[in-house]
Parts: sequence; C-alpha cells; structure tokens
Amino acid sequence: MERDIADQSGRTVLITGANSGLGLRAAVVLAGKGARVLMGCRSLERGRRALAEVGSPEAELVELDLADLSSVRATAATVRERTGDRLDVLMNNAGITGTPFGRTADGFESQFGTNHLGHAALTWLLMPALRNGAEARVVTVSSIAHRGPGLDLDDPNFEHRTYRAHLAYAQSKRANLIFAFELDRRLRAAGSSVRSIAAHPGMTNTELFPNALKNRGRLAVKASRVFNAIATQSVDAGTLPQLYAATSPTAQGGEYYGPGGPFEIAGKVGRARPNPKATDEGTGRRLWELTAELTGVTPDPS
Repeated sequence: MERDIADQSGRTVLITGANSGLGLRAAVVLAGKGARVLMGCRSLERGRRALAEVGSPEAELVELDLADLSSVRATAATVRERTGDRLDVLMNNAGITGTPFGRTADGFESQFGTNHLGHAALTWLLMPALRNGAEARVVTVSSIAHRGPGLDLDDPNFEHRTYRAHLAYAQSKRANLIFAFELDRRLRAAGSSVRSIAAHPGMTNTELFPNALKNRGRLAVKASRVFNAIATQSVDAGTLPQLYAATSPTAQGGEYYGPGGPFEIAGKVGRARPNPKATDEGTGRRLWELTAELTGVTPDPS
C-alpha cells in the first residue's frame, strides 16, 4: 500500500515515461513522500502537463527520447550534472506497444529499441551516479507479456522475420526481464551495493494499449478502453509493484515483483513468476553482449 512507503526525503529518483500512466503515478507518490523526482519525458509539452499534475516542488522535468541514443546520452549527462552525480533510484518504466513496424533513430525495431535498448544504455550510463547513491536501485518494469513468444537474439530487429507487433512487444518485455536479472548477477559479482529489481503491473487501466490501437480507428480504441474499465485494475494498484521495488527495505536484488492474485493480473504485491527462459544465464550473457554491440555503450555494472 502507498501508506506503507517510508519518507523518501533526501532520495533522488529518475522515472522514464513519467508523463502518464504508471510513471506519472509513481512520480506523484514519490514526490509526495519527499523524494526529488526527475520526470523523463519524450514530449516536453506532455511533460509540463504531467509536472503540473504532480504539483510538487520536488519534481522536475527531464527531456528523454529512448528511441534516440543521442538523446539517451544527453539525458544521462544532464542527470549526472543536475544531481551532483548521485542517483538513488532509476525506474525504467517507459514503454510502447502494438506499434506498426518502424525503426528508432538508430535503426532498431521500435519496440525493442525503445523498451530495451534505450533503457539498457541509460542504465549503464547512469551507473556511476547510482554507485554514489544510498542503497541505490535500478527498477525495470516488465510485463506478463514476457511469457509470450520469446526473444530472438539472432534477429531482434526483425530484419529477417515477418514483423508482428505483439511478438515485438513480448520480445522487448522478455529482454527487459533478462537484462534486469543479468544486471543483478553482474552487480553482485562486482560486490556492488546497487540492486537490480524487476516488476510488472499485471493488467492495469492505462492508455498503453488504447494508444497502440489508434491506427485501427476510434472503435478499436473505444473497445480497448471499455475492456480496461471492466477487466483491469486501477493505475494506483498497478503502480504498487514498482513502488515496492523502488522503496521497500525488503525488496531484494534479482527479484521480480507483481500482483499476487490469480495469473498475476491483479492483487497485492508479491513475488512474480518469470518464464524460466528469462532466468537463463547464457541468454543473459548473450543479450548483455548484443546490447553493448548495438548501442555502442560500454557496460558498467559495478
């Protein structure tokens, strides 16, 4: 529950995708608990509206486009400068889904490039600041969709496969989870106090899927919103797993948290069950190395 979150005064948090949904709710809660919250947003216009909704002097806007590695690098440099090179929580929350085939500014498939590669690069670039934080954490938001069709490390950008939007999303969410587990393994091997923790929101009433259906017309968007209203939990409830991962003294590195109800769709926060393939160490190493090759960012897990 939100009321169980301790005072966060003195802690600095960066939340990606903080202009709406889970990211915005996390910003509201953490700023309300006294944390300094940097709200990473691609659209400055939408970011300013979200900042006004948070309504706290503890919140500030940071421009970030995860689909452009030059923006990721610039944002990491800005965050390190603004915070005095000290960050306590990085919440890798932003995500896109169901998009028609497209490529990022660097030529990657849009969902894989935005949801995984952008976040991985940001994490590595901010690791020096996280090392200076107090009990610092990297919280990576995955999805129950990670249990779907798996990650193809030989063709992650759909250069040879037929593109399917749902396959690309499931792949990106599997990559998020694999990366979080591999990061934890490497942090522990380096003797670092930084924790890598994963979370997912179950099925939550956000605009993620309605936005993804805009290209299919207004009826599809309306149907998606009706489904959300009937079958999903509130944004407040869906945000609790990532807030738990970011703030609870009992949240452990290398763990995965989500709703504890049937099929992890809703319910109180508990340990989530990852697809066993997401925990495979060999896959983790391969994804780590491929991510470094694609992004051109030197991994820093220590």
